[in-house]
Amino acid sequence: MSKLLFGLPETPVVPVRGKDTGYPVGRIFCVGRNYAAHAAEMGNEVDREAPFYFTKAAANAVLTDAVVPYPPGTENFHYEMELAVALGAHVFRASPDAARASVYGYCCALDMTRRDLQILERQKQRPWDLGKDLENGTVLAPLMPAQEWGGPSDQRIWLEVNGEIRQQATLSEMIWSVTDIICHLSGFYHLRPGDLILTGTPAGVGAVQSGDRIRGGIDGLPAVGLELAAAE
Repeated sequence: MSKLLFGLPETPVVPVRGKDTGYPVGRIFCVGRNYAAHAAEMGNEVDREAPFYFTKAAANAVLTDAVVPYPPGTENFHYEMELAVALGAHVFRASPDAARASVYGYCCALDMTRRDLQILERQKQRPWDLGKDLENGTVLAPLMPAQEWGGPSDQRIWLEVNGEIRQQATLSEMIWSVTDIICHLSGFYHLRPGDLILTGTPAGVGAVQSGDRIRGGIDGLPAVGLELAAAE
């Protein structure tokens, strides 16, 4: 084979708590409107017939506590705190038992969003890519192996900006459970190890500015953080 003309950015490898191995991220799927209160605050109704999804490039993800610049092209940059599910097995058209068995672990994640661009594209009935799939737009905390965590059930999920609580709910408020999501999504994709699924955000999303510090958590999982570099 001929030599490559150039190298591609490396995708993140997420540390696994208590282990000396890392979890390489392949694909990132995100569930939209999975908390009724968040859907309502965005002026949307929940589709209770089936979950829906968008994707984010793994190459645009960063690990927790990164310091990143305020992104270009937006004046309304939002945080969204989420539970991420890391798959460790191949599943296709999964049964509930197979879906549960396919989970390797869980982590806290931030789905950062250029909200003004997302809304603009939505109003024009166009894809959300400019709003959602941005550089440094997914932030990942270390993974907790599934067998070492007691969730997901009714654990508290929260987020603060500069020490002030902005989001607070419980995972039991998710409309579609992790098992539901894997069963449904595996009807459209051959899911595999390295696939991450972000399961939606609760109410309380809002804008951040240069210099802000974001921190979020879920009971029993390592917290996730992001700092927006001060404006030059």
